[in-house]
Amino acid sequence: MQLKAVLFDLGLTLIRTESFPEIYRIILASFGIKASIDSIVLAQKETEKEFDMSTYDESYRKEFWTNYNVSMLKKLGLEKNALFVGEQIDALWWDYSHLQVYPDVEPTLSGLKKEGIRIGLVSNGFKKDLNRVLSELGLEKWFDIIVCIDSCNCAKPDKEIFLYTLRRLGIKPDETVFVGDSVMQDYEGALGVGIKPYLIDRNGKFSSNYNKLTRLTEILELIKKEVK
Repeated sequence: MQLKAVLFDLGLTLIRTESFPEIYRIILASFGIKASIDSIVLAQKETEKEFDMSTYDESYRKEFWTNYNVSMLKKLGLEKNALFVGEQIDALWWDYSHLQVYPDVEPTLSGLKKEGIRIGLVSNGFKKDLNRVLSELGLEKWFDIIVCIDSCNCAKPDKEIFLYTLRRLGIKPDETVFVGDSVMQDYEGALGVGIKPYLIDRNGKFSSNYNKLTRLTEILELIKKEVK
């Protein structure tokens, strides 16, 4: 079956930012609040158990993230002015995230376009955030489809987010490749619906048990073989 589409994850696949705990730490520090990375990591794990992102509704975005942040702050023992600080964390998030596109991204996306391959983005982000990030980095022009949590009220590795993307593109799983950085969300999620997955492994952290790319541009060579 001829390859027709390549789907990508966003964070740590196409772009990099400061880590969630580090962004949190920096924003809190801007308000004169000290919190360790370890304590933020623990608070994040506990808070994620309380919030089901698959039920997220874009119309309640601010309320959702404010409540999430208030819960985080309480777990950090920072209840004073928690509502105000929680709202500010949401408002300032991308200003402190230090967004960067990996240097191998645009040559890869440009090469795929030249080969006539359709390009999709499948992210566990939300529409408003993706719109800002992609616009700021000038990446939105490359994608034939952008799918996020509020596109279908589900998130990777849920099979439905992959199947929804395939239906929208009108293509079959065996005509598709997925590239991401997470074994569970990206690799196993894509494999579960019959999409051939690859892990982007720029730093050699994954075992040889997985299909891997050390540079994103390697997908272009794979595409040429598949097309032939």
